[in-house]
Amino acid sequence: MNTVTLQSDGALQQNDVSVAADPLRYLSHKVELGQGYTLRSFFRMIERYPVFAQLNAFFPECMQLYQACPDGECLAPGMGYLELYKTVEMMGFPGDPRLEIYHTLCGVDGKDTCEIKAFPLENLLDMPVRIGKLKHVVFGDKVDVLEFDTVFNLFEFIEGIVWQLSFHRSPKECALRR
Repeated sequence: MNTVTLQSDGALQQNDVSVAADPLRYLSHKVELGQGYTLRSFFRMIERYPVFAQLNAFFPECMQLYQACPDGECLAPGMGYLELYKTVEMMGFPGDPRLEIYHTLCGVDGKDTCEIKAFPLENLLDMPVRIGKLKHVVFGDKVDVLEFDTVFNLFEFIEGIVWQLSFHRSPKECALRR
């Protein structure tokens, strides 16, 4: 699998060469995070490659929140880093089985995790970001959770983060119709 490295300044690199043009061709590439990669690095990537902002309807509001934040020291107390992981849930067996796959960005401190939607973006931007494991959840007589090493492609990485950040406000796309 081809790999793209996400740098802390927002640049994409492949084979130690910075990607200058046509970043969409790297969406299927495996993601590796460069040293010092933070949530701010993610937004710098979107600024550097604005075509990525067209991938999700929540980007305009997320970018507005980002641009209103301070330039540094945006850290959450009691949180060591942010982790993006995948979850695969198998449920409904026997009967009508189904499989759901989704991504989650959460805060981690030691072995404890927490949802980030309770933290304003200005407390998350300078938090280190890590890629976590795939959690395979099987619902049956009891719930089993198995963890596996996994990879994220660039599209999954972008979509997973912006989806989670979309819950920091209630944009019109999330409003319930009456």
